[in-house]
Parts: sequence; C-alpha cells; structure tokens
Amino acid sequence: MSTVAGVELGPQTPGLLSARGVGRDYDGYMALGSFSVAIGSGEMVALIGPNGAGKTTFLTIAAGLLDATSGKLEIAGAPAGSLPARAAVSYLPDSPVFYDDLSLEEHLEYVAALHGAGADPERGRKLLTRLGMESWGDSLPSEFSRGMRQKASIALALVRPFSVLLADEPFDGLDPSSREVLFELIGEARAAGAAVIVSTHRRDVVAKADRCLALRDGRLAYDGPAETEAIAEYFDTAV
Repeated sequence: MSTVAGVELGPQTPGLLSARGVGRDYDGYMALGSFSVAIGSGEMVALIGPNGAGKTTFLTIAAGLLDATSGKLEIAGAPAGSLPARAAVSYLPDSPVFYDDLSLEEHLEYVAALHGAGADPERGRKLLTRLGMESWGDSLPSEFSRGMRQKASIALALVRPFSVLLADEPFDGLDPSSREVLFELIGEARAAGAAVIVSTHRRDVVAKADRCLALRDGRLAYDGPAETEAIAEYFDTAV
C-alpha cells in the first residue's frame, strides 16, 4: 500500500481510469460525446478546453456524481459510482462545499474516518500546516476567504485514501506559495502511484503534466504530450 502526505493510497492497477465511449446528453444536448481514454498509475493528465467543452461533465461522471448516458467508465477496475470506485477516487470540485456547523478540523476528521483513515489525526494537521492553515483548524469554513476555502478543500481531498485524484481547476484562487505546495502534494501522490487528472486553464499546470487531453464541443480533440506547440490551438480556445 502506498502513501501520500502520510495517507495510504487505495489499491492500484495499471489502468486506474478507463473510459470507453462515455457520453452524456441533456434533453438532446450533447455535453460529452463518445469519450474514450485510459490513464495509468503515476500519470498526471491536464484536461483543457473552453467553458462548456465537457471537462466538468467528465470529471463528475468519473467521480460517480453524474451518470453517463452511454459508454462505460471504470475506476481501478470498478464501475464509476460503485462503492469500490468511490473508495478509490478523491474529487476536488471547482466550488468547495462544506458543512455549516463543522470546523475545518472536524471536516478533516470526518472525511478521514469516513474513508478508513481516521486513526491518525496528525494527517489532517500536517496538511493544514503545509497549506498555511494550521491556525484555522477550529474555525468554520464560512469564515474563510476564497483562497482559504480552496486550500481547505485541497486538504479534504488529500486527507483520505485514494488511487485516482480528480481536480477541477484546483489552482484557481491560490496564491503563488500555495500553488507550489499543491504542485508538491500532487507530485507526492503521483510518486506514490496515484493517477491525477487536473482540469485547468493555467499554462504552468499544463507544463507539469505528462499528458494533455483537450476537449472541444464535448469531444476529445487531442490526446498527447503537454507540449506548447502541440496544444497551442486547443489551449488558446481554453483561455
């Protein structure tokens, strides 16, 4: 069993995320069309494309929060949305959601315990320290600025075991030092064997990726190296 930020990762297989012909329609509108991709252990993939291209739709299907209307998506060999898949995947949404009556430290304790990682409360505290949030553990997230809420959401995503990390625009709202910490944490997750899929419009994030997926009008337009010349036409539309 591998660890990241002191947390055990879930079971890992060579193809941690596998999508075959995955699509999603809304009353005739195609949000995602016949999307196929395989992402392996230790791989960081940047997901780019303009607003409405289907990035968040794909991530929420992979996280098990939205059903596909066609195709098949598996996480660590289990159907997306199933209990084994939910145990293997950690989802960092673009809009953090918190409980109104729980402090940040209580959030961390709850999430860790829910996923079987509650035996060591130091895990959450170490994450807060690295993110510069160590003095805010007793505070309610409703008191936080946008950047602080984003860092709190990052801590919640990483405090639990996972084999696949899905992150929707996780660097938005972070100051430069916090972005560097997140790069470090993602690097540790990859080194431990997790697959990381990051939706982004930031060139510095794309530069760190092993691979880039570009979506356009709900379809996969590019799957290849995250090289400036190769992705220029897709990245320009993303920003």
